[in-house]
Amino acid sequence: MSSSSIKMLNLPFQKQHLTGPLTVIALSILMALVEPFSSDWFAYKFDDIADGQWWRLLSGHFLHTNTYHLLLNILGAVLLWALHGHYYRTAGYLGIILFLCISTSIGIYLYAPQLKWYVGFSGVLHGLFVVGAYLDIKHHFKTGWVMLAGITAKVLNEQLYGASGEVAKLIDANVAIDAHLFGSLAGLIIILALFLKHKLITANIT
Repeated sequence: MSSSSIKMLNLPFQKQHLTGPLTVIALSILMALVEPFSSDWFAYKFDDIADGQWWRLLSGHFLHTNTYHLLLNILGAVLLWALHGHYYRTAGYLGIILFLCISTSIGIYLYAPQLKWYVGFSGVLHGLFVVGAYLDIKHHFKTGWVMLAGITAKVLNEQLYGASGEVAKLIDANVAIDAHLFGSLAGLIIILALFLKHKLITANIT
């Protein structure tokens, strides 16, 4: 059995690997249960952020347009936990999520001001996918290169040709492809930070 197959069979059910993803999923479900209050006060809204409601840079990612949208993002979080959850402990995972949320929103705010309203976790999932692919590569799993190439191709295709119409119909909203772009770029920033940290530690040891 290959090392990749072994990794897939050993799901990270330990508390330190499970608490972070469960926290994200629970928060998303809670936000859905208190609609429309949550959308009124926590959705990403460009004009409200410009007026000083900075918390929307973070909170908007835990809201969704409908149940299908919520379930798609929960499924994405679960799949990434299954693939890469063993790399993270609770504090580290939540720290990465926090950085991805805020960085994605800042990217949208600064470089896609035409996007006045946004909810959803898919941009963050793209960034988490990028980080996980790098960690696979670092641990000598060749599938990491495949994943990194795949997410790059997906984001570029969306930027050139737009998002899937079927997905837009399912979630009853336009797919925010710019969130996918900025989430992925935020993931690259994390990769760079991890790479430099590794180099510094290696240099100090030698």
